[in-house]
Parts: sequence; C-alpha cells; structure tokens
Amino acid sequence: MPYSRGTSNNIIVGAAALFIADTTLTPGTLESFDASESFKDTLTDEADYTNIGYTMNGLELQFQPDFGEVQVDQILDVAKLYKQGMQVNLATAFAEATLENLLLALAFSDTQLTGNKAASTGRTLNLSAGELGECPVERGIVAVGPGTGDCDNSDSVERVYTAYRALSIENVTVSAKRDEASMFEVSFRLLPEDASGSYGKIVDRTWGQS
Repeated sequence: MPYSRGTSNNIIVGAAALFIADTTLTPGTLESFDASESFKDTLTDEADYTNIGYTMNGLELQFQPDFGEVQVDQILDVAKLYKQGMQVNLATAFAEATLENLLLALAFSDTQLTGNKAASTGRTLNLSAGELGECPVERGIVAVGPGTGDCDNSDSVERVYTAYRALSIENVTVSAKRDEASMFEVSFRLLPEDASGSYGKIVDRTWGQS
C-alpha cells in the first residue's frame, strides 16, 4: 500500500446534540437505531429523553486512569505500572438557561420543579439542600454529533456517544450579567453500568443509505 499523508474525511468538526434520559440506561434499554433516520430524530420522538438545546463549546469526554507503581532497588525509575483506578467525566455548558436545564445540571429530582410559567404563580425550582442518606439522582446521557466518513454523505454520517449512568458532581453557577449570556457549566461523573461494567459506548453510523 502506498504511503498516504492522512485522510481528511476522518477529521471531525462540529458540536453534538445532547439528550438526557429520565433514568439511567443499560445496553438493553437504550433506544435502537433506525436505519432510515438520524438518532437525533429517534430520541426526539421518545418522551423519556430531554433535548437540552443549545450548548456552548460542545462536549468533552475525559478519561483519567490511575496507575500504581512498583519500585525496585536496581532501577531508579519504576519497574512496573499497574492500573488501580479509573474515572470518566463529561463536561459541557447548557446555553439555554431554563429551569428544566438547571434541574438537570444540579441533578435534582423532577419533583423539585413545580408549577406553570404561564400561570400567575409561575414555574418554581425548589433549591433544597436534601437530607442525609438521600440517593443522588443519576441519569443517562446521549450525544449525537458529526462522525467520520465521506464528506458527500456528511449529512447522514454521525457519531453517537452514550453514557449509561451520569451524575452532576461539580459546582454549577447561576448568573445574570450585563455582558454575558446566562448558562450552566456542568461536569458529569460517569459511572459503570452494573451488569456489564461499561461506562457507555461510542458508535459511528451512517443512516438513510440503501
């Protein structure tokens, strides 16, 4: 095979659409792909998923392995590394500053959001401190963005990122500033699913092709 400098079709540029599930996900409960449509359209039709709308600076998946060291007398450096831990985080910023998105960013229960914005009493998010022993709210996350492949088919090529269990654990700031848009920067800690031990999966797919 002759030398090639690279393949520009494998360069990915563009943000992803972010959906948050009402509950955690498993390989068996994640919606199936429909060969005739984008996975964004599939999830939009499902009531159990919330499209958080506009985001800022896309999303970032960070894998942080933790390695232990074995030192021996005869070598000044370590002789062996062994994996002793793993942490995966997903970071993004919700650009639509709705109470619904704030609830998701804070990992609050759905019961803490009440009322109707159109009514005189308004829509209310109860900022409760919680109680000792309270179970944290975990939700599944699915992001659908551009994938690798032929540029001529770029509209039908996508990459799907799935996190089975996600929990918001970092500080969330709510602001109202004269020269900046209000948005919620959020970092989700991903946890492995019980049965498979998997954090989730990333799938490259092409839809609508005969």
